[in-house]
Amino acid sequence: MTLFLIIAAVLWGIGWVTGAPTRARWAMIGVLYLAVVLAKAVLPVGHPIQLTLGASLGEWLLLGGFAVIVIGYRFGLRALKARVTKSEPRAPAAPDMEITRNMRHILLREIGGPGQKKLKEAKVLVIGAGGLGAPVLEYLAASGVGTIGVIDPDVVEITNLQRQVIHRDEDIGRPKVFSAMDAMTAQNPYVKVRPYHRTFDAETVDLLDDYDLILDGTDNFDTRYLVNAACVAKGKPLISAAITQWEGQISTYKAHEGGPCYECVFPERPAPGMVPTCAEAGVAAPLPGVLGTMMAMEALKEITGAGQGLMGRLMIYDALYAETRTIKIKKRHDCPVCGS
Repeated sequence: MTLFLIIAAVLWGIGWVTGAPTRARWAMIGVLYLAVVLAKAVLPVGHPIQLTLGASLGEWLLLGGFAVIVIGYRFGLRALKARVTKSEPRAPAAPDMEITRNMRHILLREIGGPGQKKLKEAKVLVIGAGGLGAPVLEYLAASGVGTIGVIDPDVVEITNLQRQVIHRDEDIGRPKVFSAMDAMTAQNPYVKVRPYHRTFDAETVDLLDDYDLILDGTDNFDTRYLVNAACVAKGKPLISAAITQWEGQISTYKAHEGGPCYECVFPERPAPGMVPTCAEAGVAAPLPGVLGTMMAMEALKEITGAGQGLMGRLMIYDALYAETRTIKIKKRHDCPVCGS
């Protein structure tokens, strides 16, 4: 029997070295055992192999029977364990990671689960991925707005990086919409971003049809008037802001609900040179962050219905003297865009 044990150990070692499954190793030892039993049963008494194997046929059969009992017991325990595990109630599923991500919103009474669901189902178009668009896009993505469109024809320039925090130094030369998309999806992989590397003009106004809410962060009056006219025509709410040097302003325009439109408040373009651009007059770096974040906040309120929005009010922020004032604005019945 000593020889049998040695051969069995060698077979097990070979199986371990070659990476053979445990079941295959036991099978080899089983074949060896059957060969021993067969030799004890067939060969005559006194044969050299008989003498080498030692023990009688009965003892070998007794050993085999004991092994069968042990194997049967183990299989029985395994089957019983599987049956008990199957009958036990399953542990609760791991919490949805998207729900966990937005839990601070869900805890707010004014938003809660229904409000977060509205954000998930909302489609928001942001016009401009520059100073105002950068914080707007970041916070819309962080807030869990389901679909975010961004349209902008420009590429990232080194002078943008002083205030357009969604872009990085390595993005210089890339279209802003793709740079912004990368940052947004890296921050929140659950949002869908639609980049449009083009100018918002008369040929692209139909993009508004695919969205529930429009945010205008552009820096020129021609585009602002065009966006406003398109939103009035299509019955879309518009949140618009503007900045220059140390000051900014923001309002929500919903002419389809009886509020004023942008042109009601600003019926005429300022004379050339009266309102210099950021490139001409400069701008404090955090200013677009302040106004852009306000735009994102008003968007969340507009989508969820929380609080009171800025329809009929224009908020003006003076960063240099840390002053904020709000003035009432009214619909003009002679407005060429939304008037009667």
